[in-house]
Amino acid sequence: MQDAFSSPEYQRRHQPPYDPLHPPPHPFPHHTSPSHLTYPWQPQPQPAEPERRRQPRHHALGRHSDIRVLRGAYRRQRRVATLTALGYFTLFLLLSAFAPGLMASEVSGGLPTGLLLGLLQVPVTCLAIGLYEYTARRRVDPIADRIRRQTQLDAKREAAR
Repeated sequence: MQDAFSSPEYQRRHQPPYDPLHPPPHPFPHHTSPSHLTYPWQPQPQPAEPERRRQPRHHALGRHSDIRVLRGAYRRQRRVATLTALGYFTLFLLLSAFAPGLMASEVSGGLPTGLLLGLLQVPVTCLAIGLYEYTARRRVDPIADRIRRQTQLDAKREAAR
C-alpha cells in the first residue's frame, strides 16, 4: 500500500531538479543509510575477500632456471669457438715473433713452416665455426626450444584467463 507521500507523482513534483553546480546539502539521500556504523554494537561488516588468482606453476621468465642454463650453455659455446680460432692465431703470432728459426725452417719441398701454419689458419677457423654450430644444435637449441614452448604455453594460459 502506498501513501500519498511516496507516490511517484508526489516525488516528481516535490523533489528539486538536479543542479551539478549546487549539490544537495546532505551527501546521503534520505532513503539510504550512511556507509559508516551508527551504533557500536552493530556487527562489523566483513570485507569482501579478494579473488584468489591461481599462481603459475613456473616462475617469471627472467628468474626461470632454464634461462640461466641457456645463458651458461651459450657462454660456453662462445668461449670454445672464440678460444679455438683466436688461440690458434695467437699461437701463430707468438711463434712468428719468438721462434723465427722454427717458422723459417722447411717442411718439405721448400715449404716453410710459417707459411704452412698461416695456411692452416683457414681450416682452423672453419673448424671453430663447425664446432660452434655443433654445440648450438646439441646443447643450446634444445634449451631455447623448451623455453620457447613453455613461454607460448604460459601466454596461452594467461590469455585464457
